[in-house]
Amino acid sequence: MEIRIDHLDNIRVAAQEFIAHIGDSKVFAFYGKMGAGKTTFVKAICEELGVEDVITSPTFAIINEYTTGQEQTAIYHFDFYRIKKLEEVYDMGYEDYFYSGALCFIEWPELIEEILPDDAVRVNITEQPDGSRLVTF
Repeated sequence: MEIRIDHLDNIRVAAQEFIAHIGDSKVFAFYGKMGAGKTTFVKAICEELGVEDVITSPTFAIINEYTTGQEQTAIYHFDFYRIKKLEEVYDMGYEDYFYSGALCFIEWPELIEEILPDDAVRVNITEQPDGSRLVTF
């Protein structure tokens, strides 16, 4: 599946399209260079899912938990950019999150590849020469 984000103004439309195609999947690993728009896209997805909390990058916290509207469904947003050793991820109890049945959005998954669930959906965000973003999964 490919979704093109031509401009930041249509990121919410792209997020809606992404949500329409996620099916029963729960764990999404977002790949892309620094500045590709991973956090911005995850934020748009969360907003479209009804998260009313302030959505920020969990770069320093490593994980943020959000809830969606009235259903109070949890969404976990990870940023493993600062992880130095895999043991840090073991210590945080990653399995409780990844296998909870809640949506998990993971930035910088390449740092924890060996513990990603087998059914994790790999989402690539690449900046195109014209400045647009291409989301593939």
